[in-house]
Amino acid sequence: MDRFRSRVNEIGARGLAVTGGLVVLLSVIFIAMDGLKLYWIRFLDALANGFIYGAVALALVLIYKATSIINFAQGNMAMFFTFVAWVLAREQGWPVWLSIITAMALSSLFGASFERIFIRPFDPANHLPITMVTIALVSVLDGAAFLIWAADPKGFPSPFPAKLTDQFTLFGAKIFYSTLGIWLTVIVTTILVTVLLSKTKIGLAFRAVSSNLESSRLVGINVGRTLQFGWALAAAIGTLAGCLVLSDTKSLLDPSFMGKILVFSFAAATIGGLDSLVGAVVGGILVGQLQTMIGGYVTFIGSDLVLAVTLLLVIVVLLVRPNGLFGKVRVERV
Repeated sequence: MDRFRSRVNEIGARGLAVTGGLVVLLSVIFIAMDGLKLYWIRFLDALANGFIYGAVALALVLIYKATSIINFAQGNMAMFFTFVAWVLAREQGWPVWLSIITAMALSSLFGASFERIFIRPFDPANHLPITMVTIALVSVLDGAAFLIWAADPKGFPSPFPAKLTDQFTLFGAKIFYSTLGIWLTVIVTTILVTVLLSKTKIGLAFRAVSSNLESSRLVGINVGRTLQFGWALAAAIGTLAGCLVLSDTKSLLDPSFMGKILVFSFAAATIGGLDSLVGAVVGGILVGQLQTMIGGYVTFIGSDLVLAVTLLLVIVVLLVRPNGLFGKVRVERV
C-alpha cells in the first residue's frame, strides 16, 4: 500500500514538474518577444478564463471519477440554472449571491433527480446508454431554454460588491475586482470540495466508489446514493461556474453562452487528468493561458484558431501521458 501511495505521489510530482517546465519555457519565449510588462498583463488577463475553465472541468471530473463517463450535458445544465439565477436576481429582485446559491441548490436537486431516474437504471459498466442519455439531455435543456427565455442576450448582475468598472493595479497590470473575485471563488470552491471529499463520510464513500465500485458494494456503501451525491455536487459547481462567466463585462447570458467554454473545459480536464480535482483547475489555468498567449503572440494563428491548437495539445498530452498531467494510473486485476 505504501509503495502504491509512493507511486501516486511520484506521478503527481512528475505532472507538476512537466507543467512547471512547460510554463517556464513558454514564458521565457513570450517575454523575449514583447517584454515582461505585456506578458504580465496577458498572464493576469488569462487567469480569469483559466479559473472558469477549471471550475467547469472540476464538475466534469467529479462525474468521471465516479462513473468513468463524460457528462456531455454539464454545460447545458450550467446554462439552464444560470438562467434561473438571472430570473431570481433580475426579475424577482433577490440579492445576487442568494440567487446564485438558490440556483446551485436547485441544480443539485435536478442533478440528483436526473441520476436517480435516468442514470441509475443502467449498468454502470455499460457506458454507451448513459452517454446517450446525457447527450439527449443537451437537446432537452437547449430547447427548454430557447422556449422560455428566447435567444436575446441578457446582462447578469455581478456577484461581487465592487462595480464592474472598478479596478486596481498590480505590478503595472490593471485587474478588475470582478476578476479577483473569480480567482478567489474558484480557489475556495476547490479547497471546499477537496475537504468535503477527504474529511466527510459521504466524501469518503464517494472516493471509495470512484476507486472500486464492486468493493464498495461489498463493504456496505450505498453506491446509488453516493453517485447521486456526485451528480448533485457537479451540477452545483457547474452552475456556479456559469454565473462566474457572466461576471465579466464582455459576457452576456444566452442559451449558447456555455458552448465554447465547455470545449475548453473538456480540454482542461483532459490535460490535468480526468480523475484529479487539482489537475482540473491546473489544466484550466493552462488552457486559459494558452488561449490568451497563443492568440496574442502567434499572429498567424490569432484568436480564431486557438481552439484548434488547444485540441491539438490535448492529443499530444494523451499520446505522451494518457492519464493527463496529474491523472493516476489505474491498475486492473485480470
